[in-house]
Amino acid sequence: MMSRVVALGVALVALAQWAPCAAASPAPQGSRSAARAAAPATDRTSDAARFSDPRSRVDRVLELTDARLSLMPGVAAWKWEHHAPVTDPARERVVIRAAVKLAAPLGLAPEPIERLFAFEVRLAREEETALYERWRRRGFDFHGRVPDLGKDLRPQLDRLTHDLLDALYLAAPVLARVGFPERYAPQAARALASAGWSDAGRRELLADLGQVRLTTAPALARIEASHLLRIGTTGDYAPFSAQSQGALRGVDIDLARDLATRLGARPVFVRTAWSTLLQDLNRNEFDVAVGGISDTPAREALAATSVAYLTGGKTIIAPCREASRFGSLSAVDKRGVRVIVNPGGTNEQYARTHLRRAQLRVHPDNSTIFDELAAGRADVMITDEVEVELQTHQHRGLCRAFPGTLTHEDKVILLARDPALTAAVNDWLRGELAAGLPQRLLRQALSSGGDR
Repeated sequence: MMSRVVALGVALVALAQWAPCAAASPAPQGSRSAARAAAPATDRTSDAARFSDPRSRVDRVLELTDARLSLMPGVAAWKWEHHAPVTDPARERVVIRAAVKLAAPLGLAPEPIERLFAFEVRLAREEETALYERWRRRGFDFHGRVPDLGKDLRPQLDRLTHDLLDALYLAAPVLARVGFPERYAPQAARALASAGWSDAGRRELLADLGQVRLTTAPALARIEASHLLRIGTTGDYAPFSAQSQGALRGVDIDLARDLATRLGARPVFVRTAWSTLLQDLNRNEFDVAVGGISDTPAREALAATSVAYLTGGKTIIAPCREASRFGSLSAVDKRGVRVIVNPGGTNEQYARTHLRRAQLRVHPDNSTIFDELAAGRADVMITDEVEVELQTHQHRGLCRAFPGTLTHEDKVILLARDPALTAAVNDWLRGELAAGLPQRLLRQALSSGGDR
């Protein structure tokens, strides 16, 4: 493995001057690139990173589905003026096959996409038929200029198809959740407002959407096809990934945005938790995970990992007035000592493995756990030394109790199992390590108390 960053205590005083990071390579071209522009580079100064809201992802799917149906009066009007039949089976087959073909590089399972677009085609046909019948009875009453089917309408429909498939790709993990149709029925009633919708039609659409699934297609190919990088993070672990006033900040947030730019993709941040991190990755909720993730055998058994970008270990933090009592692990592991841990990560695993006598208290909110320690509702916490370094700056009443580290741990990016993605991430990360980007970001975060 490549040479690694030295331990944090040495790194803060001995790291070399940061050099400008290597220029990003051109955006990769996927099979859909001719129809879509590559994602622009991220502007970190004006575009704050935020979690992608599951409901907003579903709203986007519904909005685009409704937009397709809203074009049907124009399609019907063009056909009426050109004495063309409503039904065009050959064209309908082309539309459905094209959608399935475009969905394949995104890893969207073909059968649900075929069923979904067949439903949309049928709904469009029914709306056009209803308009024809009305115009036969009452006369042609289309308002405004009739749009041209070839020049105006079909290009719009093609763009909507691409956008809808991208939206389905992002929303697929939400669509697959148990009870999706029932949970999102009120949303569908509001969003599907174009003429042509009925309650039965909305229910059928939700049922079809609930069958949309992602396959095990290679992750890098999906990223290149969609120009989207889905990034899992907890948002509760400064200085790596922390949410404040709706915005995500931290060393790993900046690194992830840099990686997305390198891959020619737009970063999409997906909320996860330490206790479900591996399950969420393997359920295809995201492509990579960041946020101060330690490399462990358990994680390597279920996911791929990048080369290490920071190295450190666990140490002991306590209220300053009590810190002298807890200068070793044996001093912590005594009856009556209250050790606070956050659930699901390596801190809890280490405490449960090495502490036999101390009283463990699991605190569910990692963003407020040090407030509990500072308030005296716990005596000790064992966590990564970089977090201890940050928290002793933020909480003047907290001190590092143990000068060294109890473990050796590498911080890595967790990846979907795809050799091509691992190679691409490692190639990017080695270049940024050589340029000093992770070290520079860490120094900035620590010097600013994590508020970046």
